[in-house]
Amino acid sequence: MSEEEGAFSAMLITLFKGVLYKDQNPRYWQVLHDHQARVRDHVAVLGLELLLDEAEGHACLRQRAPAEGEPELPRLVPRRQLSYPVSLLLALLRKKLVEHDAGGGDPRLILSREQIVELIRVFLPAGANEAKLVDRVHADINKVVELGFLRRLRGQDNHYEVRRIIKGYVDAQWLAEFDQRLADYREHADSATGAEG
Repeated sequence: MSEEEGAFSAMLITLFKGVLYKDQNPRYWQVLHDHQARVRDHVAVLGLELLLDEAEGHACLRQRAPAEGEPELPRLVPRRQLSYPVSLLLALLRKKLVEHDAGGGDPRLILSREQIVELIRVFLPAGANEAKLVDRVHADINKVVELGFLRRLRGQDNHYEVRRIIKGYVDAQWLAEFDQRLADYREHADSATGAEG
């Protein structure tokens, strides 16, 4: 295998494993950029499509809905069922990113663990054990890091960068329904409090 083919294969494997970030792997990003049509053709055979956001500097694969008359292929990219608190955290982070972008300035949104806890605190049952609540939020933060939507800053374990790939998953349509979702989340939190009382 030539060096170029090896780089292409390694880049493709990286895409199959998750998100390819321009800033984390500029070499593979360049290979993807140079062979974009080839990648699209290659993954289309598997029922996938390439989502490439040059402006934000990330790429990933997504299951493609079958066209009319096409057979539905087995899912290669698994769907993940997210818990209520993790879904809520993703929604709040996405909303915070929109607000940050509207304000201009630094393109990176950096939040401390305490800021993230404060974002979600209003949606958690009132009167619950504070230490348990914070521990639960920390576990949710770790899950969001694992999913790739937050990245711990080197040397600052309690600070996180909100990864811009979140925009591809929590999209504009989802955000348009955000207020209703937040009302539902508040109702869920209130009912959880009522059930305990």
